[in-house]
Order: sequence, then C-alpha cells, then structure tokens
Amino acid sequence: MTDGKIVVPAQAAIGTAESHGPMIDPFGRAVTYLRVSVTDRCDFRCVYCMAEDMTFLPKREVLSLEELDRLCTAFIEKGVRKLRLTGGEPLVRKNIMSLIRSLGRHLDSGALEELTLTTNGSQLARYAQELYDCGVRRINVSIDTLDPQKFKAVTRWGDLGKVMDGIRAATAAGLQIKINMVALKDVNEHEIVTMLEWCHEHGHDLTLIETMPLGEIDGDRTDQYLPLSTVRARLGEQFTLTDIPYKTGGPARYVTIEETGGRLGFITPMTHNFCESCNRVRVTCTGQLYMCLGQEDMSDLRAPLRASEGNDLLNDAIDEAIGRKPKGHDFVIDRNRNQPAVSRHMSVTGG
Repeated sequence: MTDGKIVVPAQAAIGTAESHGPMIDPFGRAVTYLRVSVTDRCDFRCVYCMAEDMTFLPKREVLSLEELDRLCTAFIEKGVRKLRLTGGEPLVRKNIMSLIRSLGRHLDSGALEELTLTTNGSQLARYAQELYDCGVRRINVSIDTLDPQKFKAVTRWGDLGKVMDGIRAATAAGLQIKINMVALKDVNEHEIVTMLEWCHEHGHDLTLIETMPLGEIDGDRTDQYLPLSTVRARLGEQFTLTDIPYKTGGPARYVTIEETGGRLGFITPMTHNFCESCNRVRVTCTGQLYMCLGQEDMSDLRAPLRASEGNDLLNDAIDEAIGRKPKGHDFVIDRNRNQPAVSRHMSVTGG
C-alpha cells in the first residue's frame, strides 16, 4: 500500500487473470459466494454477538488490505461471483475504502456480479456515497429495534440516531438497503411488526434472523432464542404471507407481505437449516477459511498467502479446503450445554 492506496499488479488491475472455477464441494454445490471479515473489531458490543470486554486480535495476525485484495481476487478467479465484506464492523477498518475501491475493478471487468457489505450503520453517513461510487449497490444494515433506549441496551455502545442518519445517507446515495433483525425473546419480539412496517414504508426489505450459538457472551442464549417458526405463525395472524423464490445469494427464504407490498426474509439456522443449497464460504480477517459457519473445521490461507508472491500454494489450499466442505452445521441451543456450539465469535468469522 502506498499512501493508503492498494497497489495492484498490472495483470490483476485489468482483470485478465485466468479463471479456474467453478469450485464444487463434495455434495455437488458450486461455491460462488465469499464472505470476508476485514476486521474482528466493532464499535458496538451487541449482547448476542460479543462480550462487553472483548480481547481483539493483534494487528500482526490480521491480513493487510493488500493481502485481503489478493485473497479475494484468487477466489474470484476460482468462480466466486458475489463478495460480501463483513466484520466486526467493516467500516471501522482503517483505509477500508481503498480495498473496496480496488475490488471494484472486478465489477468493471465482469468477473464479479456483486460487491456488497454488512454494516451496523454507524459509519454510513460518512461512506455511503463513496460506497456507491465504488460499485456497491446493495448493503445489509443490522438493526434490532427502533427504540433508541433499547437499541442502546442491545448494542451497549450504539446510537440509533447515528445509524438512522447513515441509512438516510445511503438511501440518498442510491444504495438498496436490507435491514437485518435478530429476533430475541423478551427483547424485541413484540417490535417485529413495527420494524416490518417501518422497513416497507421506507422501501427496505427486512430479514429476521435466529440467534446462533457462536462464541461466549455474557448472557444465556437459551433466554434469547426465539424460533422464527413461532414468529411467522404470529405474523400470519395479522398479515398475508406468500412464499416467493426471490434470492439474494444468501440463506434467507422470502415471503411477500400483501398488506405492505414489501419482502420479508427468514434466516433459520436452528428451526430449519438451509444447508442443502449452501453456496458460501467465509474467510476471517486472519485468513482462516471456514467452509461452514457452524463447524470448527477450517483451513489456514494466511500461511500460503504469505509464503509466496505467486498464488499456486494459495490455490492449492483453497481447493483442498473446498474438498472438505461439510453437508451442514450442527447448531444446538440447549440449557444442558454450557458451551456454545462454536467457540469463535460471529465477529471473527464475519457472519
């Protein structure tokens, strides 16, 4: 990097690298969607995601922006068509826009269909227009409540007003917004209708997400867990829900709400896993490739990435890992299990 800008080799810059794809896992599923955590750090401390007193990774273990660019490019050359940047909070990473700007070249070349990110919205007012200028057209924003005091309680450090300013800026910039809401028992379960109506009134899709047993937190997830089958049944008493085949590349199953005219998605890793159609892998900010969000098995890509300027070792490591992608996850939320199903926090894997 020079003065905060990523220096891309000439061949990569013009998008002429040879394609090696597609990546096919042992169950015949093509891996076309990569989620990359660019940092484990966040400016919120959401109660279902992190402990308040988090210990973050030493910076030397975190991939540089140049390394992240090279790694993403290797996956794109191997058939990835959708790339999502996550965190932690991706927009708190220093000079993150230089990475997003550089990755935009793959949109220009046609190698990549979509470059997007998931954000808590805290930095959107600052970056929304630049994101659009870099080729981002759609983002996910995580909001679990529209009550400012409850928002502060759930996020611990968050400011709902700042997030709303960011959403307005993103809308003005032309970004399509999907709101992600983690359904939490006795916390926001009675606000789902309010959130649904607000989203659809402002032209945003809403996706509801079941809490997942990832990482140690300060509370008990059995107290937080709200099955979305229950939520859907409740909504069905008030609204007309119609299943539709709409897909964004992720695991959500969508319905339309006749009364509002908007879309509602359900991500149900606990009550109805979505593994049969999984097309995703995830890379942490330290270069660990997880073939499944709900399994501990991973492959270290940082070592081959740093061992050579060429990508032969990296490509071999990716191929070997895709060959181990499991059929599905083993998520369980159970009071008899004192440990989370997966030890790492969501902020490490990147959602």
